[in-house]
Amino acid sequence: MQLSGSSAIVTGAASGLGAATAAALVAQGVTVIGIDLGVGWERAGAPGEGIVPVSGDVREPADVEAAVTKAVESGKPLRLAVNCAGVATPGRILSRKGVHELEQFSRVIGINLIGTFNVLRLAAEAMAATEPVDEQGQRGLIVNTASVAAFDGQIGQIAYSASKGGVAAMTLPAARDLAQSGIRVMTIAPGILDTPMMASITEEFRKGLQATVPFPARFGRPDEYAALVLSLAAQDYLNGEVIRLDGSLRMAPR
Repeated sequence: MQLSGSSAIVTGAASGLGAATAAALVAQGVTVIGIDLGVGWERAGAPGEGIVPVSGDVREPADVEAAVTKAVESGKPLRLAVNCAGVATPGRILSRKGVHELEQFSRVIGINLIGTFNVLRLAAEAMAATEPVDEQGQRGLIVNTASVAAFDGQIGQIAYSASKGGVAAMTLPAARDLAQSGIRVMTIAPGILDTPMMASITEEFRKGLQATVPFPARFGRPDEYAALVLSLAAQDYLNGEVIRLDGSLRMAPR
């Protein structure tokens, strides 16, 4: 599927994977509607040319609808939605601090899983209303972000693993649901990527984490995630699958 001349929605677009993806799409001639919290845009500063910033919460239908409306009103058909927004709040079921707070668990599920579904459903509705791009009836692609924690979550990742496991699990049924509309659904499950979430760790801990990756023994880069998104768009026969982007990493218990 050719992306040039189309529009795309990217969540978490102010930093990390979302920012890298938005920039890569703009370079391909795509108008990007970027969703992030207001504080995220304040930290990021002015977005790059070709990126239309929207301050919003992916859990809120009205916020996502506003972004979809901007994409439609751009005059360029919405062909792609990429879900990068997420949180990784740690917590054990039982710890010295007591039992895991239900509110914290619900918040992680709400942002990572329900927020992803909220964007998926509303973006799909707009894509389905566009003219197909080929004789097969293809109209668009939705890329969700899971994590290797969906498959080998560590101690303290109970909420994060549950949320990302949900994202991975809904990939195939979402692709099957949307097949009649010519919309593909793919999920990327990153390993340890060098995003702002990693900025606070010490250099010693950083090197230790990198050594756990079989090959190449380093953190992944946001631009590698963005490149995979572009590749998924280009490969029309990829659908309903979860792809690990992790250097063959399998996470240890802790």
